[in-house]
Amino acid sequence: MSKSLTRVTRALSDAGLDITPIDVGAEARTAQQAADALGCALDQITKSIIFAGATSGSAILFLTAGGNQVDNGKARACAGEPLERADAALIRAQTGFAIGGVAPVGHLGPIRAFFDRRLTEFDVIWAAAGTPRHVFAISPTDLLKISGAEVSDFTT
Repeated sequence: MSKSLTRVTRALSDAGLDITPIDVGAEARTAQQAADALGCALDQITKSIIFAGATSGSAILFLTAGGNQVDNGKARACAGEPLERADAALIRAQTGFAIGGVAPVGHLGPIRAFFDRRLTEFDVIWAAAGTPRHVFAISPTDLLKISGAEVSDFTT
C-alpha cells in the first residue's frame, strides 16, 4: 500500500469511520473518469482543487462536486486573500499527495478547506484516496466533519 493511501486510510480510521478505499481498476485522475469507473453521477465525485494563497503561500483546498467549476473571485473571497495556481511541488510539499490523487483528508499538516454545498445533496459522495486509482465512499456530513472544511459558495 502506498504511503499516501495509508495516510488516507489511517485518517478515516482515526476519525472512527469504517471506510475502506477501493481500487477502481483504472486511473481516475479526472472526476469524469472516476464517475465512469464507479457508475455514479458526476457531481457525486468530490474534486480536491488546490490553490496557493498569494499572501500566505499556503495551500488552500476547495472540495467541489465533479461537475462544478471553482469561481476564482468567489474562492478568493472565501480564502480572504488572492489566489494563485498551485504547482505540483507546492501540492506535494503541503498535502503529501500528487496531482490526480489529492485526498480531502490525510494531509501532511492542517490545511484550510472549503466545501461545495452541491455535495450535501447526495447521501454518498466519492473522493480520491491518495492515488489516481483509489477512492472512498463517504457521507457529505462525515467528510465535512473530518476534513474541517467550511460549506461555502465558491462555484460557478
